Amino acid sequence: MRRLTAVLLTLATAVPVVAPSAVLAQTPPASIGDRYVPAPWWMRSPVIASIGYVRAEVTANRASFAASFQSIDRSAAEAARKAGDQVRALSQALGAYGVDVVRVETTITTRPIYDQYRDENGVMRDNVRADRIARYQSDATVSVTIRDVSVLERVYATVTASQPTAVSGVSFQLQPDNALKTALQGEAVKDAARRARAAAENAGATLGRVQVIDPTGRACETDVLAGWPSYGGGGGQATDVSDIVVTGNRMEAYAPPPPPPPPPPAPAGAAPTEAQIEAARLALQPPLRELTDQACVVYALN
Repeated sequence: MRRLTAVLLTLATAVPVVAPSAVLAQTPPASIGDRYVPAPWWMRSPVIASIGYVRAEVTANRASFAASFQSIDRSAAEAARKAGDQVRALSQALGAYGVDVVRVETTITTRPIYDQYRDENGVMRDNVRADRIARYQSDATVSVTIRDVSVLERVYATVTASQPTAVSGVSFQLQPDNALKTALQGEAVKDAARRARAAAENAGATLGRVQVIDPTGRACETDVLAGWPSYGGGGGQATDVSDIVVTGNRMEAYAPPPPPPPPPPAPAGAAPTEAQIEAARLALQPPLRELTDQACVVYALN
């Protein structure tokens, strides 16, 4: 009997005691579609919920392009060697900028070129047989990613002056850093405060203390009348933000003088000269990219 009593006492002490308020806190406040649902806690007194929408145009800070150099020879090894020789000096010249400014990736691919024949319909076809290989074609591809767009024009001119077989156009991207994201979020909160202050004044009220600050903006999208916690999309007009400063962008005007006569081409595999680089230089201005952000701020009303 003493052992049974001790076991019962142990089980009784192991069962947690949950207060009624804790049970209510663990229960979902409502289901979507319920007729009557409780409002969020911050709506127990008069409040105003304001969403700040901001947008900014920021200069793209990344650029990338690629160039290929082709070589054909009877030997696969010799074709690959000649293709590598064409890009070796160029890769070294671009690598001198440093990986934080310019990143270079060089690949060489080799494929056979077969003898051709006409079939019974007169269509030219490759004679795909190991003993019918006429030549080997090697393509050396230089893929360039520029992380500092201030050197874009010179890098692109250096590549084109190296006389590649083909060169692609330049693609631009914007990679915002943490400082820019933080600044844009701060502007969104300020915009929410401006909108709330104007709305309260127009309604003849004044703002009280801050109840909620939600950087995601979801708190302001709670649709109490339709059945909380359903959400609707925000449709406010964004406020243009013009005082966000991004360092490192090239804003100076580019007005080059008339180009001089083209210099003689450099020997195959040699790095282009300064005159050849300047002759191939073009105006490449990074475009503007749009960034947006939003924030929800809920104020009490007086």
